[in-house]
Amino acid sequence: MYSFVIALVLLVAGYVLYGRFMEKVFGADPSRTTPAVANSDGVDYVQLPWWRIFLIQFLNIAGLGPIFGAIMGIMFGPAAFLWIVFGTIFAGAVHDYLSGMMSIRANGASLPELIGQELGNGVKQAMRIFSLFLMILVGAVFVSGPAGLLAGLTPKISVTVWIAIVFAYYVLATLLPIDKLIGRIYPIFGVALLFMAVGILVALFVNNAPIPEVFDGLENKQPGNLPIFPMMFVSIACGAISGFHATQSPLMARCVQNERYGRRVFYGAMVAEGVVALIWAAAASSFWGSIDGLQKFVSELPPTANKAAEVVDEISRTWLGRFGGLLAMLGVIAAPITSGDTALRSARLIAADFLHIDQKPIRKRLLVSVPIFLLTFVVLQINFDILWRYFAWTNQTLAVFTLWAITVYLCRQHRNFYVAIIPALFMTAVSVCYILVAPEGFGLPGWIGNMACAIVVFATLVAFVVWKRKRNY
Repeated sequence: MYSFVIALVLLVAGYVLYGRFMEKVFGADPSRTTPAVANSDGVDYVQLPWWRIFLIQFLNIAGLGPIFGAIMGIMFGPAAFLWIVFGTIFAGAVHDYLSGMMSIRANGASLPELIGQELGNGVKQAMRIFSLFLMILVGAVFVSGPAGLLAGLTPKISVTVWIAIVFAYYVLATLLPIDKLIGRIYPIFGVALLFMAVGILVALFVNNAPIPEVFDGLENKQPGNLPIFPMMFVSIACGAISGFHATQSPLMARCVQNERYGRRVFYGAMVAEGVVALIWAAAASSFWGSIDGLQKFVSELPPTANKAAEVVDEISRTWLGRFGGLLAMLGVIAAPITSGDTALRSARLIAADFLHIDQKPIRKRLLVSVPIFLLTFVVLQINFDILWRYFAWTNQTLAVFTLWAITVYLCRQHRNFYVAIIPALFMTAVSVCYILVAPEGFGLPGWIGNMACAIVVFATLVAFVVWKRKRNY
């Protein structure tokens, strides 16, 4: 329990101290006019109160990742706690805050445009395709995931029917002005998600849960002989750092009234997500008495079962009672739904940005959105487990490009770029090594993956230093 409490305190302290430091590094200026004020259009550029934007941003990014990812990640052992805490403070929140603030300064530009401004036109074109693919992947993952959970709560309604209902909601959320549906329904989803997190947190203390201690060692407990590096750092993505978040930040960058709210919205939402991930990692690792107990429960589930969802259901119903468990499950359902809808909305804006199609008229929104809906429907036919694995790697790879774009931006602005280049190098290593050694990747021996990622990281660092010296930054 000591490690868990210390981790919670560190996350809060990270928001207060390192978050404030990030404000100074970026140079947040309350006197600058934001895109929400300058370009108000009643559809995407809409001024909203900072607390509402925070809640939308939090729900945007807090999909299945910080819950399911944390549950699967804690199977590697207490090292997961360290990654959630330090990954959130020094990588994820930095990534989210700086990408969001860069978008504000770039008139609410979407992520591929931001990356292209810093890394070149060729990279921009690649990131347009890559980002759209990720958004469609997220939309598909976050249709099938919650639909399966809802079907479990309503035996008389099939998964197919719930998929149709969730997808219909996504269509409306993608097309309607942001303050008409998303801005109004998110507070309701937020209550369910917060109740879930607080309820499980209280249950941890009431039940004096035997949470594993970091001080007892960082032994790898994963039964499948998968190495902690890089596998754990991809399993726990949204609870530490996620490239998907940077695709969502421009949505809120178009609604922020003042730059002084940036830390609360972008850095704060990521820290809140880190807290959610930490709570579920602690709950999963202690509910069955130990991580070994969790492993045993998961191993006895049918091969077709959604293992993380079964863990959430068992913990929620036992610790929170029938009604509390129902609300907790609704929170888990709300989280992915409120990421899936904005993923497709973000896909619309990314496509509209590079096609230069005005999004104020509804017919032009339909023109951009219909192909996206059709592609999402096609991807939905793929097995959920396969979707999730490729989503995880794609997610972290996008974070790599975002962090390098942030590094170049800070360098051009003659600001402290070390806050971005250190996580950029680390995530480059994670992404390269994962695709080489993972079973869904090339499946190469670990030593080849480690050697290859070391070479790529060194070459990338050298290229950056050469670029920096040539331009006298």
